[in-house]
Amino acid sequence: MHLSENEGVEGNTFVVTGGLGFVGAALCLELVRRGARQVRSFDLRDSSPWSDDLRNSGVRCIQGDVTKKVDVDKALDGADCVLHLASYGMSGKEMLQFGRCDEVNINGTCNVLEAVFKHEITRLVYVSTYNVVFGGKEIQNGNESLPYFPLDDHVDTYGRSKSIAEQLVLKSNGRPFKNGGKQVYTCAIRPAAIYGPGEDRHFPRIVNLAKLGLAFFKIGGPSVKTDWIYVENLVLAIILASMGLLDNIPGREGHPVAAGQPYFVSDGSPVNTFEFLHPLLRSLDYDLPKFTVSVPFALSLGKIFQGVYTVLYPWLSKSWLPQPLILPAEVYKVGVTHYFSYLKAKEELGYVPFKSSREGMAATISYWKERKRRSLDGPTIFTWIAITLGMSALFAAGWLPDIGPVPFLRALHLFFFRTITIVKVVFIISVGLHVAEGTYAWFLAKRVDPGNAMGWFWQTCALGFFSLRFLLKRAKEHHM
Repeated sequence: MHLSENEGVEGNTFVVTGGLGFVGAALCLELVRRGARQVRSFDLRDSSPWSDDLRNSGVRCIQGDVTKKVDVDKALDGADCVLHLASYGMSGKEMLQFGRCDEVNINGTCNVLEAVFKHEITRLVYVSTYNVVFGGKEIQNGNESLPYFPLDDHVDTYGRSKSIAEQLVLKSNGRPFKNGGKQVYTCAIRPAAIYGPGEDRHFPRIVNLAKLGLAFFKIGGPSVKTDWIYVENLVLAIILASMGLLDNIPGREGHPVAAGQPYFVSDGSPVNTFEFLHPLLRSLDYDLPKFTVSVPFALSLGKIFQGVYTVLYPWLSKSWLPQPLILPAEVYKVGVTHYFSYLKAKEELGYVPFKSSREGMAATISYWKERKRRSLDGPTIFTWIAITLGMSALFAAGWLPDIGPVPFLRALHLFFFRTITIVKVVFIISVGLHVAEGTYAWFLAKRVDPGNAMGWFWQTCALGFFSLRFLLKRAKEHHM
């Protein structure tokens, strides 16, 4: 397919569902750059890290729920093309909110299709997932001829619901409108794991685990390969897919090349996930995973977390509940080889990755290094536990009555310090030192990291030098 860069974009109105998300926002901005008449971001949220940039660029941000027909109907009225990205349950706690996954991914897609037919919108691009054909069985250099993974065999609701939604979209291709004449053309983009500066699903979990010292194992051997796609490459693929649904291309009138078709897209270089992440973790001075566990063991661990978090179902949406370490579907994603060819997208849409994975990771590393520089840094969770338990034990041995484990703790401390008076003095001196270090940290942070000065104060009061050393390192870098 050989079209001009902005064919089917200039002078057209686009609706991007999930437009305040990481990919959706990048897509909206690119459509504006290419000369779209109007770009509408339709999202459940009223703000996101990208919303200011979108509004400043002229994007119309519409707050609404894709599961509500009225909201979808209003957002799509008058559009020329719909790019349907809105979804739920991709990773972490969301994967276990089964009802919400079906509601957004299946019912939401049905609402989009209904509005498309009502308003006679001729182009609909659905952003799907590899998981419609992958469910834990190895796939090497797969292509679009692969059958859908059996719905009943999916280990997660996300993959199953996205598969149902994709099939609904593709089966709607060619359906004529009520008024006759025109018809809707649909296609699906199946992206690899998405990354880039600002990505808010995979990398934040990985980096947070590494920061806490909990990224201590990797799954599967070094021969396991998977695909990744940089955000700019995915945006390019989606726009090319929208062009592939044009029905007025000379020589193909009424027969768009992408109509009814799915397309795999990636950076084109399958890699081992843990090797792919090593440069990022090294650049942030976080420890790399030292142990390798088998897929069966990791699956067992994932099922334990799945069971625990299923019991906690009523609180899954609460911010205070941390993300599970890993879930069964995520084990398959990183521990079982599955990568696909983007040859069909190249031949039919003209898709060629805009940036290599090396360039994409370099940009991502720069983003995370700057993000770390602007945030409060500190030791692993094991240091927190050790210091907290140590200070608590010292206080209990010196002041608490003989209840529970206190007699044992007191005997242990007396073995080292000989008298209760010395135990109390040691505790008071320790608290004093921590407060003094915290005060020094506050004054120092006021110069080198003013936005986090109070955080440095409280963290150093709690951990003493184990926190202060991170601030001293930042101060040294600040003066270099």
